Amino acid sequence: MLTLLSLLNRLPGFRRLWLKFPLGSIDTRIEFSIWDRPHYAFGVYRAADLAHRLKLPAISVIEFGVAGGEGLLELEHLAQLIGPHFGVTVSVVGFDTGAGLPKALDYRDLPYYWRSGFYKMDIEKLKSKLTRASLMLGDAAETIPQLLAQQIDPIGFVAFDLDYYSSTKKALRIFSGPQETRLPRVFCYFDDIMSDLGCFNDYTGELCAIREHNLEECNSKLCPLHGLEWMYRYPAGWQSKFYVLHDFKHPLYCTYITGEDERDKLALR
Repeated sequence: MLTLLSLLNRLPGFRRLWLKFPLGSIDTRIEFSIWDRPHYAFGVYRAADLAHRLKLPAISVIEFGVAGGEGLLELEHLAQLIGPHFGVTVSVVGFDTGAGLPKALDYRDLPYYWRSGFYKMDIEKLKSKLTRASLMLGDAAETIPQLLAQQIDPIGFVAFDLDYYSSTKKALRIFSGPQETRLPRVFCYFDDIMSDLGCFNDYTGELCAIREHNLEECNSKLCPLHGLEWMYRYPAGWQSKFYVLHDFKHPLYCTYITGEDERDKLALR
């Protein structure tokens, strides 16, 4: 069946038709990236799968940089579809100032590429559309501790879409809470690490915040998810934007998670 779908997927127009009428199992749609936001679907899917393997009943998924809210609404939709597939409850949280991009602090915020005021939120309009997500409005330096002080389900997926170095640096404090507030490996999508015009690099923007996290933290590292574009049937640019937060000292980090059928596949490689 997967071979037939691979052949059909090469036909002109088939993929657009499949996206319009997204039939098939959750697993198959992940394999072929048949989602409006395949990067969000992959992140939620992998986080819920890991929680299931670790026998955890619930997780949280987070978006930093909500703006108009399309991504947060999609996370709500994915939580309702993918959570039950693994028997895992998925809570959704969105962080934003509500006021759009702030004034750039220095060159690391890439003021030649971004401008303050971009992506301002219509707060009341978005709130009227949300059905289950929590919206944390304000400076992340204040709202992150507020969330971590609650008894939240372990964080399994985080989408970072804050554009600036300074904002992303603050957002990475989401990993500063007790270990029970996150899975041992947290799937992370960084939206703004690729651009020919922006010339993003390890000393500006999100990539700079990632680099500094790895320099400053001894027991956790943000590592690229290498080769993701070769693991699925439909290679795409978003697959190069995935990192995993490895919490090496997490009590569940070394818990064995590979199934018997997966061991057989590994043996054949």
